[in-house]
Amino acid sequence: MSGAPISTYRLQITPEFTFQDATQLVPYLERLGVSHAFISPILQAAPGSMHGYDVVDHSRVSMDNGGEEDLRELADALHKRGMGLIADVVPNHMAIPTPMWHNHALWSFLRDGASSPYASWFDSDPHAEHGILLPVLGRPIGATILDDELRRGTAKVPQPDGSRRTEHVLRYFDHVFPLAEGTENLPIVDLLEAQHYRLAYWRVANDELNYRRFFDVQTLAAVKVEDRAVFDATHATLLRLQSEGVIDGYRIDHPDGLADPRGYLRRLESATGGAWTVIEKILAGNESLPPDFPVAGTTGYDALWRVQGLFHDPAGAAALTHVWRTFTHDSRSFDEITRESAKEVIDTSLWAEIARLVDLAQRICDADIMLRDTTERQLEHAIIQLLMAMDRYRAYIVPGEKPPACERQVLAEAADRAALAIGDDDGDRAALEIVTAFAGGQGQFTSDGSLDSLRAEFVTRFAQTCGPVHAKSLEDTAFYRYHRLLAVNEVGADPNRIGVDPEEFHRFCERMLGTFPASMTTLSTHDTKRSEDVRARLAALTEYPSEWSTHVARLHAVSAQKRGPLVDAPFEYFVWQTLAGMWDLPGSRLASLSEERLAGYLEKAMREAKVHTGWVDGNDEYEREIRDFALWALGNDDVRAILDEWTSLTFDSQRAAILGQKLLQLTMPGVPDVYQGNETVDLSLVDPDNRRPVDHAAHAARLEDLLSGAAPEGIADEKLLLVSRALDTRRHHRESFVGPDATYTPLPTTSSHTIAFARGRADSPANVVVIATRLPHVEASQGRGCTKARIVVDEGRYTNVLTGERVEGGAVEVASLVREWPVALLVREKPEHSEG
Repeated sequence: MSGAPISTYRLQITPEFTFQDATQLVPYLERLGVSHAFISPILQAAPGSMHGYDVVDHSRVSMDNGGEEDLRELADALHKRGMGLIADVVPNHMAIPTPMWHNHALWSFLRDGASSPYASWFDSDPHAEHGILLPVLGRPIGATILDDELRRGTAKVPQPDGSRRTEHVLRYFDHVFPLAEGTENLPIVDLLEAQHYRLAYWRVANDELNYRRFFDVQTLAAVKVEDRAVFDATHATLLRLQSEGVIDGYRIDHPDGLADPRGYLRRLESATGGAWTVIEKILAGNESLPPDFPVAGTTGYDALWRVQGLFHDPAGAAALTHVWRTFTHDSRSFDEITRESAKEVIDTSLWAEIARLVDLAQRICDADIMLRDTTERQLEHAIIQLLMAMDRYRAYIVPGEKPPACERQVLAEAADRAALAIGDDDGDRAALEIVTAFAGGQGQFTSDGSLDSLRAEFVTRFAQTCGPVHAKSLEDTAFYRYHRLLAVNEVGADPNRIGVDPEEFHRFCERMLGTFPASMTTLSTHDTKRSEDVRARLAALTEYPSEWSTHVARLHAVSAQKRGPLVDAPFEYFVWQTLAGMWDLPGSRLASLSEERLAGYLEKAMREAKVHTGWVDGNDEYEREIRDFALWALGNDDVRAILDEWTSLTFDSQRAAILGQKLLQLTMPGVPDVYQGNETVDLSLVDPDNRRPVDHAAHAARLEDLLSGAAPEGIADEKLLLVSRALDTRRHHRESFVGPDATYTPLPTTSSHTIAFARGRADSPANVVVIATRLPHVEASQGRGCTKARIVVDEGRYTNVLTGERVEGGAVEVASLVREWPVALLVREKPEHSEG
């Protein structure tokens, strides 16, 4: 990978924050120390899109966000300052917009079927008897026809060249559908039967959907980018812009949804000439990115959980488990809840995908006399159990290629876990062996050496189904049911695991430097459940579990008269943690959490949990009682007093975590990304809350004050100054952080509550030394403190760029470095080898 950024700053481009607005921000980003702006998807998205992941036209830069001319102006402004532009790419899916004509490719496919030039684009079932299922009707099709709710007519349909063409259409309220040529005058039933699509009641989707989608979002239809012609068409604009010097690198959205992620990335690398590219790959536990993926690395969730884990005390885990179980009377483990969640999403929102796998497996067995006695029920049971047993998003197995041993091992371990759930039934166990063999690509060739297309399709679709099952059961269900510690209910993290020790962190950094040294690191993204600062504040629960238990008991008591009978204990506990993480933080200059933001977040959390309400079948009374209770708590004086007391009690731990995790993320191996607004304290919840407009002007003004010598007035100023100093250090000592000569050296310390490392160049003294203190309350309660703790750094003179103090190398007392801040960033004065 060439041209790795020194750092990136994520900007969410929307119709309310356009390319022009981003261009105005470039001087601030340069002043902050950023090397590259990293922007959300730039291609034309569905009308009203506020995120850009619902692309409808790959041939155009989003007109809603300013169009190609404005994008070029943004790139020019960056390049004139020696900065660059990273673009987000969505290869996996396109939007099914309303009206559908906004997606010309889809409109053509629905109108013309197999004769459409776009027929190969969409991953749909070519054997579907009634065409592509469009589950948009509010009632069953029979009732819709009888009540004459479908209207024929004409419409001026937009064309790719900007013109409009009059076409015959079918309307259903706001929906508009194309009509196959010559069918417009048929009786309504005959007309519907003559189309290349099938209109259906929306509830039919879970059972019978016959096109692949993004997870369970039926308005995002999967694109077959593995087809070379589709790849070329969907990437032409991006590659043209790169060749013309507009785009400098890429972030790839959800590659695990593709038929062959490795193959796609190889094609992309060839097409881009090896431009710096990172992928949104969520690595589970100790999973590693396949070494033959031709990318710079991931978008950083693997770094996120390790950095934040340094500020969690593992000794607090047992006490927090006790608090959770005592408060909720729920003794289930997270793994049990995840398994229950997986079964629920498989039986409901993802059943269409399961049914398609079962049909494939049945057809394979029917065609092979050696397997023909395997029943459909057995295959269904085996497929479900194997999917539920997968401990990651997928295994990387390509039909027709010998699977790597590590990928075969992933399936084998999942099969072992599935076998325990299946039990001793010989038929079920045999079916599991068969399904595992199918998923692993065994027996893909017929006797004449040709590829068995059904087996090949099963390999691909099983891998593509693993991701949705894993994500929907874990991140979008279990995370909202199990609330022992919300800080670890995060993308890429594991709620079972609290705490990462410094030695483990150092090993991760050294491994990263040796494998994917230009991988991205992050603490907040548009997909994180909570911002980095909310999670850092909640880390204090691990240091103060008994005090937290007391505070929760008091909150429970003062709210007794305001909790309706439907307010369940698990969600009440969720509310208290949410408020603790979002409560007014001294020195943050943030507005208090609003009722509107809290209500919107709780609605999403309740419905994602799918316990008492949901997105499909809601429970208005339950939602109302939860909302009323939480909003009362937000404004109640007794609740405020308790949470103010908690914040005051734990402030030092919160401050150490907020500043410590940010400094480590910005200076560890990799390319650090700063999510918009998170250069200062940002208390945001899951999207759309974390996509709120950012007051960049206020941050820019405050940064100028700080860089002009103003003293930080609180933790928000401290974080802003820290980010600026760290990014500036990276910029002026680039080769110590990025490139083949960059080194990472763990520094010995005499306290486990201090983590330190040096960055430099091979065969040279360290240029930069990073020190962060952690778990201050635990340290103080153990009677140790940092008064006697020491670290050893290379000889020489350094400046602590956070305070301006000078430090002599050698054995240095930690206390002398962290008198004002819980962290220190030392930069060598007059290095022997200057760096650009």
